[in-house]
Amino acid sequence: MIATESIAINTDAELITRLIGEALQRGESFCLWKTPAIDEKFLLITHEVILENEITIEETVSGFVFAPFNPADQKVIFPSTSLYKFMDGKLVEGKLPDLSSDSILHKESFHLHQATPTNTIDYEDLVKHGISKIESGLLEKIVPSRFEDASYNPNIDLIKVFERLCNKHPLAFVSFVSSPQTGTWMGATPELLVSVSKNKFKTIALAGTLPYSPDTNLKTVAWTQKEIEEQALVSRYIISCFKKIRLREYEEHGPKTIVAGNVMHLKTEFEVDMQATNFPQLGSVMLKLLHPTSAVCGMPLEPALEFITANEGYSRQFYSGYLGPINIQHQSNLFVNLRCMQLFADKVRIYAGAGVTVDSDPKNEWQETEMKMDNLKKLFY
Repeated sequence: MIATESIAINTDAELITRLIGEALQRGESFCLWKTPAIDEKFLLITHEVILENEITIEETVSGFVFAPFNPADQKVIFPSTSLYKFMDGKLVEGKLPDLSSDSILHKESFHLHQATPTNTIDYEDLVKHGISKIESGLLEKIVPSRFEDASYNPNIDLIKVFERLCNKHPLAFVSFVSSPQTGTWMGATPELLVSVSKNKFKTIALAGTLPYSPDTNLKTVAWTQKEIEEQALVSRYIISCFKKIRLREYEEHGPKTIVAGNVMHLKTEFEVDMQATNFPQLGSVMLKLLHPTSAVCGMPLEPALEFITANEGYSRQFYSGYLGPINIQHQSNLFVNLRCMQLFADKVRIYAGAGVTVDSDPKNEWQETEMKMDNLKKLFY
């Protein structure tokens, strides 16, 4: 670890706390994230953010992207003014500033927005409405969402909450973002949207949800026809995007069962060699085609987006948008912002949705959102 003379720091969490504390005292913004499957964390601190109408991966400055659900809304880019990399609990990249001994991280220091009113829409009624639109032929699939507000201890250490999230979700992309433009968000998403690295493009189709327990044998999970079809719709949508751009050379692997905290999903992976296909802009092209995916919005895209906007009864803001590092260490990895929550001064707002098809049962879909939220609620107790 690179040492600072003014204070003794024993863990990466302590150093991250100090760095964020001093950044917030200066009115700066930060993004903290953990790479899936390995003990690698990054902390980005910046004094300004950039607002863009569209993300072009090849032309975007090195940094972190935080994009809302609605594709028409502006995306927020955090340039990597100061970037710190931690591996196995140690700082391995990044020049430390002089750290004072009194840079204590108070919850009030974070960029906390005022909470909007509580959603009054009955979720089961919303699901029934969605099913009726599917039966009428307007939609193939819809992904209605809801949120719940929960109180939390005002003295809670939010860096420790982030660490708990990392420990509970080792295979997820875990993030903690705070800025005046976005407010403060935290989450652990299992869903890769777009990855561009070493001339390889990757994306996944993730859908279907069942409860998970440690004694579950992933090879013998009995998925229902509804769950299988729901996930297959997402895979078919990705393939349809490839067809739109006349891309035929891609690899498809899956579906297979994966674990995300206390639930399981079906996942299919897609990979393209951008050099072999002579398609260097594939990441940006697919990002525009894929977001919002059928796993968070529905199919067909336009009527599904109209249904959500007209009927959910609240603005998703950054929930089910996308986020992640862009052009850092010669790669970009953007994830769908799922299993996430927004932090306010007096409460936390937890978001979840469920994929609805013609075979859906409203009570089961409500229970699915409860399962997804429960994982995050437990972090605060």
